[in-house]
Formats: sequence, C-alpha cells, structure tokens
Amino acid sequence: MSMDDLARELGMSKKTLYRHFPDRHSLLTAVLDRQFAAVERTLAAAAQDAEEQPFGIRVHRLLVAAGTELGRIGAAQLATGRGDALLRRYVEQRVDEVIYRRLDDLFHDGHRRGLLPAPPELLSEITRGALERLLTSRLTRELDWTAADLLRAAVGTVLYGAIRPAAPGIDDGRRRALIPTARDDQEELGP
Repeated sequence: MSMDDLARELGMSKKTLYRHFPDRHSLLTAVLDRQFAAVERTLAAAAQDAEEQPFGIRVHRLLVAAGTELGRIGAAQLATGRGDALLRRYVEQRVDEVIYRRLDDLFHDGHRRGLLPAPPELLSEITRGALERLLTSRLTRELDWTAADLLRAAVGTVLYGAIRPAAPGIDDGRRRALIPTARDDQEELGP
C-alpha cells in the first residue's frame, strides 16, 4: 500500500499524512510500536498472573501468551515476508526486546534458582526456534490441530522433555513419546 492509497482510504490529503509521518516506513513502525506495546501489556499481565505459580507454569503461560500475541499481529510473517528489509529487521528487533528478553530473564532466573539444569542460553535458543517455526508452520493443517495445540505441545516438550516414562508397571523400563494435551495442562496447572 502506498501513502497515496492510505491517504485516499483514510479520506485525508497526502500532505496531512506526511505531516505526521515523513515516509511509509515511519508510519509502519508507528503501527508496529502500537502493536508491540499491546503485546508487552499482555505478557506483563501473564507474568503477573503466574507470579506465585511454579516455574514451569510461569514459562508455559509466558510462551502461550507470546505465541498468541505474535500470531495475532502476524509478526512471523512480517519478519520473514517479502518487502522492506528495514521493516523486517525492525520487527525482529522488537520481538527480541519484547518477547525474548523476558523469556531469557525467566530462564536465567530458573537456572540461578537451580530449577533448570540445562544452560539458559540453550533453552532460550530452542524455545525461540520452536516458537518462530510454529508461527509459520503448516502443521496446523497437516495434523488438524490449532496453533494453540501446536504451541501447547511444543511448550510441554521444551519444558518437560519429549520422552517420559510409561505408567508404572506397564512396560517397565520402556519410554514413550508424549504429546501434551489440554487435559495434561489442566492436571499440571490445576484449576
């Protein structure tokens, strides 16, 4: 969309539009800043709601909120899509500032408290890659899952591991792959 198109759509002159935004890039970054401010508020609320919860639940809620918000604003498509390279870099920078810095801080806190034996940097990279890939994945159609289902399974896999022991007494010693379900969340998160 050009500035001409936008001015016409808004019913104002291009001159008025340029008075507030010197170019298309500044207009788009202003819109993105507004969107990322909403993402930041959502993540802060999710963190506050989970503040007294166990560490795994805090991470889970942060990731689900982040994934939901990033999907809502189309951040993955903006960051990887065609078009303005400056805009793509700007989106990547804002995702780093708003989402991943908060996640990194949470993982470092968990590591300092002895809750995470793996290096927090490794967990951050794994989680970052999974989240970004899931936002643009075709798995929702292939598996007939919602994006929330995929994210829930990915979060459970990152937090709790892909392999868990089978129920005691059943195939003792054998391990099975686990895909977390909404029911698993309710059991782990409680009411």
